[in-house]
Amino acid sequence: MNSEQLCDLVVAALEEVKAKDIVKLDVRELTTVTDYMIVASGTSNRHVKALADAVAEKARKAGHRPAGIEGEDGSEWVLLDLHDALVHVMLPRVREFYNLEKLWLLSPVKDLAAIDR
Repeated sequence: MNSEQLCDLVVAALEEVKAKDIVKLDVRELTTVTDYMIVASGTSNRHVKALADAVAEKARKAGHRPAGIEGEDGSEWVLLDLHDALVHVMLPRVREFYNLEKLWLLSPVKDLAAIDR
């Protein structure tokens, strides 16, 4: 399964459990850490945890064991590391505060000397 198929699997799992505002970001040109970041919102702490659990379960069944899952205790922001995809499931207020979509869509500065001009 390639990284795009993994993303499709993640998005399907999130949709199945009624995630809100799912966004898939292709970050291959910005980092070597992962190929994609998927950001989604849950309506409550329980919903955020259920979304993360659904993604982890579907990924495991497809042979993609998460490298790590962080934030399950508070369930305001749960991060699943699936190697080729990082999945961020957040409460809306947390998502709005950190605004990961905007952060990762910023274009990198290729000419650092241009900053000084």
